[in-house]
Amino acid sequence: MRVEIWSDIACPWCYIGKARFEAGLAGFAHRERVEVVHRSFELDPNAPAATDIRVVDMLATKYGVSRAQAEAMEARVAEAAAGEGLEYRSDRIHGNTFDLHRLMHLAREHGVQEALLDAFYRANFAEARRLGEPAVLCVTAVGAGLPAEEVARVLADPEAYAEEVRAEEREAAELGATGVPFFVIDRRYGISGGQPAEVFREALERAYADGAEPLGAAGEAGEAGVCGDDGCAVPGK
Repeated sequence: MRVEIWSDIACPWCYIGKARFEAGLAGFAHRERVEVVHRSFELDPNAPAATDIRVVDMLATKYGVSRAQAEAMEARVAEAAAGEGLEYRSDRIHGNTFDLHRLMHLAREHGVQEALLDAFYRANFAEARRLGEPAVLCVTAVGAGLPAEEVARVLADPEAYAEEVRAEEREAAELGATGVPFFVIDRRYGISGGQPAEVFREALERAYADGAEPLGAAGEAGEAGVCGDDGCAVPGK
């Protein structure tokens, strides 16, 4: 079985959803037969790579709310993250993630894609590191197992893996993804948002039994956090 996960490193519900998916996968009896592939999706492709804009300030500007209201929005997401045992800082920087996705493709070739994604999530959400700065990005990628010279080569060539990233983004649109995280099991069963672990476990069991419903059916499994063009929704808020 193959599970493809479209996500963005800047997406808090992708961070939370990954933890919930892994919890659901841990409860699946045939988990050793599941291949997980992470695919690219940019929530804000027009954002500059290196900025000094804090996420809270970006939210306040984008939604026309006060800073206190933006902090409250972040606090609700932080609460959900804490529920999964995840560290979550709201003083992180908002920026472009295209180079991070390009490095994810390099990591796939080296068999360290999962390690790199975890390193990116940790650096962004738990440590509020400036991943838009090439030096920070390089150190993070090398720490996850990528060769330093190859990381430098990719970052020096803006076209390296660029088409691969764009192709996966087009594919997400073709599959009907309007936000992330978006999970696809064997190209038959789609799950939108950071659903509870139990939803993921049940979806895996249904797909394994070859009784999967058409793509997109699991999107109705329940209200879940998802990030899209209009921001990141918090369930029940």
